[in-house]
Amino acid sequence: MLAGTLAAGLFGLDTRITAAHQAFALGGALLLVAAAGTRRPASSLQARRRLPRHATVGQPCRYRLRVVNAGRRSARDLDICERLPDPRPDLASFLASRAPVEAGVNPVERLFGYARWEWLVRRARRAEPQRPVPLADIPPGGSIELQMTMTPLRRGWLRLDALIAARSDVLGLMRRETPVDGGDRVLVLPRRYPLRPLPPPGRRRLQPGGVSRASTVGESQEFIGLRDYLPGDSPRHIHWAAWARCGEPVVKEYQDEYFSRQALVLDSFIGDDGAREAAFECAVSVAASLVEPLTATAGAQDRLLDLIFVADHAHAITGGRGVLSTDVLLELLACLVPKRCEDFSPLSQTVIAQTAQLSACLCVLLTWDPPRQALVARMRAFGVPVTVLLLQQRTDAALGPDPMTNGARLLLVDPADPAPALASL
Repeated sequence: MLAGTLAAGLFGLDTRITAAHQAFALGGALLLVAAAGTRRPASSLQARRRLPRHATVGQPCRYRLRVVNAGRRSARDLDICERLPDPRPDLASFLASRAPVEAGVNPVERLFGYARWEWLVRRARRAEPQRPVPLADIPPGGSIELQMTMTPLRRGWLRLDALIAARSDVLGLMRRETPVDGGDRVLVLPRRYPLRPLPPPGRRRLQPGGVSRASTVGESQEFIGLRDYLPGDSPRHIHWAAWARCGEPVVKEYQDEYFSRQALVLDSFIGDDGAREAAFECAVSVAASLVEPLTATAGAQDRLLDLIFVADHAHAITGGRGVLSTDVLLELLACLVPKRCEDFSPLSQTVIAQTAQLSACLCVLLTWDPPRQALVARMRAFGVPVTVLLLQQRTDAALGPDPMTNGARLLLVDPADPAPALASL
């Protein structure tokens, strides 16, 4: 309508030759009516979200929104929607990046860079917001509550900058948007795939210090009772209250604990290969899918899970059986960023240091090179059952020598569709 009105005004300057000035007058009148209908902004609204603790990639996130009219007039004919961070890249990011899709486009398309721009915008979009939701009339000082929905597209912290309250005119030509203050954020957990119950990880092993040692620093073992003092007992174990009651030295007796402890090793090294970044995101989802069956199922009360990965440095986080909950492990995976270096030794050394206490190990790897093969072979030499989930398509290059022996498993997981491989685990 605006373009047609301007064109009619340009061609209708001479009213004796053409009647385009009539179209200009009609278009101008309609635009004035539309402008009058959107003149008043919705600046008197205040909003507050009630977000859940977590959202999940690919699943709708529903939350409540309370809108308050703090003005002196009724708020009418409004709708509201979320304003998410701008996904468009800056110039430096655009010039420094290379999209995987660029290899398959012609030189002209590569020169203009639209394929790269589209790939960067799609990768930077963190959520798909709901379409604008109409608001009922809100009297002065009144409030309404409604349900909002959005679908997260990427894991990590999702920042909600503000809400947009908008008013459209009756002709549908203009729409006036007014930001409503109300910044917030929600943690988006990785996508998880359904798994059948996993078998026990293997025989139990001695855990020096017991469960308390898994979560704290110290040498405390499992307390089983009191007994009379014997020569050679440590004075630190004397139970002074019992000694005061019975008049004879009494010491606390402990025993070592044996239980199952399984490691989940996540490979976060992608190097300079941008194509492996998508495989890393799939690896995080695979690891998140394994965390819950290994820590929160009915038969996992006597198990511990060591989540081993490299972020700023190597980490071995223990969960299960009164240590850390499944939610904490998933939150760690949600915030994990890939490593651009190729030095696999920090992860390998951390895993080997835990080997003596492990009943089994699950490795989620991005490639199958000599350092990763050596890690698996060394764990097998310690007698630890190892299952490797390799994020690689069957049509990729050959895997090379396979050190998996004595019942160990090597499963290929397609990064585009990991569900079939996880179902066979």
